[in-house]
Amino acid sequence: MSDVIVVGAGPTGLLLAGDLAEAGVQVTILERREAGISNLSRAFGVHARTLEQLDARGLADDLVPTGAALSRLRLFGNVEVDLGLLPSRFPYLLVTPQFNVEKLLLERALAAGVKIVHGVEVTGLDQDATGVTLTTGDGDTHRAAYVVGADGFHSAVRKAIGQPFPGKSVLKSIMLADVRLTRPPADLLTVNGVGDSFAFIAPFGDGYYRVFAWDRRRAVSDDEPLTLDEISSVATRALGTDFGMHDVRWMSRFHSDERQAPDYRVGRVFLAGDAAHVHSPAGGQGMNTGLQDAANLGWKLAAVLRGAPEALLDSYQAERHPVGKAVLRSSGAIIRAAMIKSWAGRVMRGLVVRTVLAIPPARKRITGQISGVGYEYDAPPGSHALVGKRAADVPLGGTRLYEALRGQRFVLAGATEVSGWEDRVRVVAPATAGGPMVLVRPDGYVAWAGTDPAEVPRVLAQLAGPPSTG
Repeated sequence: MSDVIVVGAGPTGLLLAGDLAEAGVQVTILERREAGISNLSRAFGVHARTLEQLDARGLADDLVPTGAALSRLRLFGNVEVDLGLLPSRFPYLLVTPQFNVEKLLLERALAAGVKIVHGVEVTGLDQDATGVTLTTGDGDTHRAAYVVGADGFHSAVRKAIGQPFPGKSVLKSIMLADVRLTRPPADLLTVNGVGDSFAFIAPFGDGYYRVFAWDRRRAVSDDEPLTLDEISSVATRALGTDFGMHDVRWMSRFHSDERQAPDYRVGRVFLAGDAAHVHSPAGGQGMNTGLQDAANLGWKLAAVLRGAPEALLDSYQAERHPVGKAVLRSSGAIIRAAMIKSWAGRVMRGLVVRTVLAIPPARKRITGQISGVGYEYDAPPGSHALVGKRAADVPLGGTRLYEALRGQRFVLAGATEVSGWEDRVRVVAPATAGGPMVLVRPDGYVAWAGTDPAEVPRVLAQLAGPPSTG
């Protein structure tokens, strides 16, 4: 019996399983695909907040060289969004195929001791007061204290717990391809919609470019054959040129939905990533939001398995569901703006977006949402003002915060000792003298801040489990 079973070995499931295993939790992943068969690489970009999470796991510096770092995004022809001012070590969008992210997360998960069972599909689920039993198509059963469904849009786990997936299809027959270009655009993510056509192009940094294209007039099934000529024609209408597309290495059709499960937790079962929410591809936020789900849930499961109060797990729904809803809104707004048909509407679109981006607070909010660095969580009443905020990567006594977080540790700045929690908490010198003590969660958000050292044991027992004995 495992402590946790994760269903799905995509990026969300792999990050979650790796986090749990690093925290000493026994984890099994059940994956429908056979070993060696990769996911379709629809995700193309890693935003700043996700790079920070990967940095806290020692992976960001290996991922960054695999792609192109874009500090500016061009929207709707001549509107630019500047990510270079983000308050992050990674003030850009990293354009890299999803399989590069999966490769690093898989290596980390296996090194941490995660067991992956390939070629099995969940067909049944039963839970009771002590655990969850999964039945698979081969007739086997698997039991764990908790189960996480990270098994995508068609999640068998979500269906098994009776969770609806309300929403709608936004775009049908989106064309997707990785191509070379004879006449590459400037080193920007280029997005535009004109009349019935929408397209965007982003460089991977290896000579290939990711192209999304959509034709309002041609809604066909996802399995309809796709040609480069069709993609080229739509991109030319939307962008004014196809930039000389050639040498396709991969292409596919898919449809884009906007959906969100009402409950991310049902008893001992949780949903994460595309099993919990799906969005339009605009803004490249889908995979990133799923990875943030995993980072939020992993340390909480580990803490409860060590003896922290079960109520801690309720905060996963409270914190991540609003973020998923916000991503649905923001990505949907981008795609709807791109779909404006009339010339006058497109002119007004550009004027409104440029005006909004010229207002510093609005620009900060928009770039913070797209990149993920602007999200924060609600704090309990009476908490210090820092609680729930994203923790910046500050220098700390010979290291920096996101290095100190590695190994799924809490970081406590300003206290002298944490007797009994040394295996879960790293004590560091504060970034500045005279401030409060600050406890940072393993996912890089402030868990507690205060000036009374007597509060520290109580807080740690609630968030990390009771102290070790002996």
